[in-house]
Parts: sequence; C-alpha cells; structure tokens
Amino acid sequence: MRAEGRAWVFGDRVDTDVLAPGYAMKLPPEALAKHCLEAVRPEFAEQVRPGDVVVAGEGFGLGSSREQAAQSLLLLGVGAVLAKGFARIFYRNALNLGLPVLVFAEADRIEDGEAVAVDPEAGRVEAGGRSWDVPPIPEGLMAMVRAGGLMAQLRAERGIA
Repeated sequence: MRAEGRAWVFGDRVDTDVLAPGYAMKLPPEALAKHCLEAVRPEFAEQVRPGDVVVAGEGFGLGSSREQAAQSLLLLGVGAVLAKGFARIFYRNALNLGLPVLVFAEADRIEDGEAVAVDPEAGRVEAGGRSWDVPPIPEGLMAMVRAGGLMAQLRAERGIA
C-alpha cells in the first residue's frame, strides 16, 4: 500500500479546526472536506489529487478530537500524512479511518510540490532522488489501514456486509 503524489507542505501545529473548520461541521462529510485546510492553503481542497501526501512539522492534528479532520483528508484522496509529530488523538483517528500517518523527522527536507512516495509498511519515504527510513506503521495497525479502517476491518472479521 504505497502513496505516490505531490507533497503539500505545512508547518507546525496544524490543528483540527484548520483541517475540519467548526463553522462547517454541520455539513455532510464531502462538503466539509471542501473546507479542509482552507485557512492556510485556500487552494488545497480544490487542487489536491489522489495519492498526494501531506507533509508537516510538529503537532499535526492538535486540538479537538474530531475525527472529521482525518476523514476530510481521506475524502480528498490524500494517500498519507508525514509529520515530525502528531497529536495522539489525530494519529489514532487517522489510522482508525484507514489513513496512513507516519512520524518523519526529516519532514522539513521535502519541498512543496515535490514528487513523493511513501511506503507505510516498509517505513520508507522517497522524494527528489533521496530516501529515508522511518518507523513503519506496526503490522496490527497496518492491517486495519489495509482493510479501510477499524470499522471495515471489524465488519470483514465478522462477515458483516
């Protein structure tokens, strides 16, 4: 399960209110996603493409525990999120929804718009002819991501359509 696309680079402390703005929380998930990151990159939701990778600094996803923050990224087709550090609740919400998230200490070495490839199972990031090893997503969590998230995994395990 590899993500390949263009890097969307953000700084530190991208909070859940920027990912899923409070004023749009009553909208259906697809409509809410159109507001994802608009406060810092107004073009993001319109221009992000399937497989693109969000790259950020420390504290990505801090703030409220709204799972719509990770869901919006998924609905827009983001293939993975790389950050120097994540808020714990965002990290777990993302994995629960099937969005690969990896701690990447070298996030500031990726340029905005650069082609990037992420292999969350192998713990590998590639960009601009360079590559880095990162801690991979643990197998138990990776199985959940491959299944499409926690609920999809539980439905499959129990034979529920």
